[in-house]
Amino acid sequence: MQPSFDSLSVAEPTEHVLLATLNRPTAANAMNTQLGTQIMTFFEGLAFGAGDARCVVLTGAGDRAFCAGADLKERKGMTDEAWTRQHLIYERMARAILSCPLPVIAAVNGAAYGGGCELALACDFIYASEQARFALTEVTLGIMPGAGGTQTLGRAVGERRAKEIILTGRPFSAAEGRQWGMISQVFSAPDVVPQALATAEVIARNAPISVRQAKQAISRGLNMSLWDGMALEIEAYHRTVPTEDRREGIASFNEKRPPRFKGK
Repeated sequence: MQPSFDSLSVAEPTEHVLLATLNRPTAANAMNTQLGTQIMTFFEGLAFGAGDARCVVLTGAGDRAFCAGADLKERKGMTDEAWTRQHLIYERMARAILSCPLPVIAAVNGAAYGGGCELALACDFIYASEQARFALTEVTLGIMPGAGGTQTLGRAVGERRAKEIILTGRPFSAAEGRQWGMISQVFSAPDVVPQALATAEVIARNAPISVRQAKQAISRGLNMSLWDGMALEIEAYHRTVPTEDRREGIASFNEKRPPRFKGK
């Protein structure tokens, strides 16, 4: 059972796949305190127990925006102390997505600016619509990316491109994002969520323990030396050996039938 939220809707369109939708379409799905808290709560909950979920797709309601960034109307007149308290929620939110044990696919259906771009970058990979636009505009507002953007963008597009994007604050297209390695695939607007869900279904059919261990090995290993990463990979690999799913995978191959993985 997923908790009920006001600004984040959570559905299970197919078995083992969750679709989480930022649900403030009249505000371009801009991030206010309530939405940030609900995203944080949802992803932290998955770390404690994902039930039978095996993959998550994150998107925005409507066809205008994925997330237009922080809700600056809410921030108008905030004291420094209130601003810092609110931002702590956004920091925890980003960390909760980055550390989610399940694969998370961003289906960016429109504008992803500021914190919205950081939200997409915190996911494991990004599918985007042709009309999607991206930007990290914080320096044009007297701040800087603070929900992981200075770290996740550079890892996606390289140091020099990340500096150009962040220090200018200029928007860029989905096509440019794909060319730079930030976006995996670009689709027509009606197809981006269905395509993300289709990929999530492929992932969900694979052995859940194997998927989680592989995700962790990639995410953590890329922040280590090659030799330390290799050691981490072997540790993650050996955790798959005594599982029922490993035995089922070999049996199904030899019996020429689809595997029936249980996550055990």
